This record gives sequence, C-alpha cells and structure tokens, in this order.
Amino acid sequence: MSGRLLIVNADDFGRSESINGGIVQAHERGIVTSASIMVRWQAARDAAAYAREHGKLGLGLHLDLAEWEVRNGEWRLLYERASTDNPDAVEAELRSQLEAFRTLAGCDPTHLDSHQHLHHEQPVAAIARRMARELDVPLRGCSGVRYCGDFYGQTAKGEAYPAGITLHRLLRILRNLPAGASELGCHPGFAATGQAYGPEREQEVRVLCDPLVREVLDEENIQLVSYEDPSIRRLRPSGR
Repeated sequence: MSGRLLIVNADDFGRSESINGGIVQAHERGIVTSASIMVRWQAARDAAAYAREHGKLGLGLHLDLAEWEVRNGEWRLLYERASTDNPDAVEAELRSQLEAFRTLAGCDPTHLDSHQHLHHEQPVAAIARRMARELDVPLRGCSGVRYCGDFYGQTAKGEAYPAGITLHRLLRILRNLPAGASELGCHPGFAATGQAYGPEREQEVRVLCDPLVREVLDEENIQLVSYEDPSIRRLRPSGR
C-alpha cells in the first residue's frame, strides 16, 4: 500500500441524541468517515437509521461491557453489563450486542472496537478477536490499520486535557501520520450533560469541522476512507 489512508471514527454513536447530533455534523461538515454504535443505549435506533440512509458513513460495533469514571480522584465503576471475570457471560453479552446491531442496521458491522478499550484485556480480548475473525472485519488495534488515540481531551487519570483536542493538535497528528492505513479515534457530540466526557465533545466537533483540516489533508495527500474502502478491505483477514 502506498500513500496515507485515514479513517476518522467517532465512538459512542447511539448513546444519546446530543452525541448523535455531533457525530452527524462532524460527518456532514467535517472529516468523520466512520462511527461505532453502542446498541444498548436509547438513541441507537436513530443512529442506525441515519447510517442506513447515509452510506458514506461506515458503521462499526462499539462493544459495551462497562464504564469507569474518575470521582474524587478514584476510578469507580458506573455500570457493568457482564462481569469480566466470567468469560461465558462476556461472550453471551457481546454476541447479543452483535445480533442487536444486525437488527438495527440490517447488516454486519464494518469493524469492531470497544468502550474504554476493554477488548485489549482478557477475557474480552480473546472473544472480540474470535468474533472479528468470524465476521472477517478489523478489530481496533489488531489489524493492518494503525490506531491513533492522540486526539482526546482527557488524561489517563480522567483529568481535563483541552490541549489534546485543539486544532493545532489535530493538524500536528495529520502532518505526522505515517504511511499506510490509520484510524483516528474521536468523540464528537453536543451538550452531553452528566457525562465525564461532556464539554470536550463540542470542542471536538468544532475542530473536526474546521476548514483548515481539509486543507492540510489535501496538502499532505491524505485520503479519507472508511473501513469499507477496497484498500482497507484488502488488509483482511484481521482481528488476529
């Protein structure tokens, strides 16, 4: 593969109407080419309907087992859909989410990833890789597509890090993008009240839609694609 291909994937599609709105704007006016849907949340049906009607937006499955948030300086569990100590329960939940995706979207996902990157930890890792092989789709960070998570507005300790989602930061990421295929993760949205990652989402929308971003993509000869692009599909089999 020659040149540079970039998938810009928005996580948390379907979580809320406000997040859906930000992702839609970042797709229609910005550089988002793909999204990962959380099928257990209230706005998942609307998210899937939008993706069905707008074929240029790739749609993957955001495997959603649990969420942690920093409160009073400590990481605390907010919810858990299946205990990660129980591989059978994890597999049952993830396969149920896949079936929910198929019902909502009318197709298989273009790729798999996970909420808060739980697919990098066992036993989720083995199960997610097996599902990706069965579907013959990429699993984030486990395929020929390099994952970049540098565009993010919080630190590893859950502290606000607005410098991580500035226009300057995004342009620097693009200019330093290596050859081959890359995925840039992002989390755009609007007015996501009550969430640990809330105000940051609106800043992401503004930056992803800034006209200067398109100019730099052109200057750097970076081609925007989704996981359905033939050049990306040739990287399969994946998820291994």
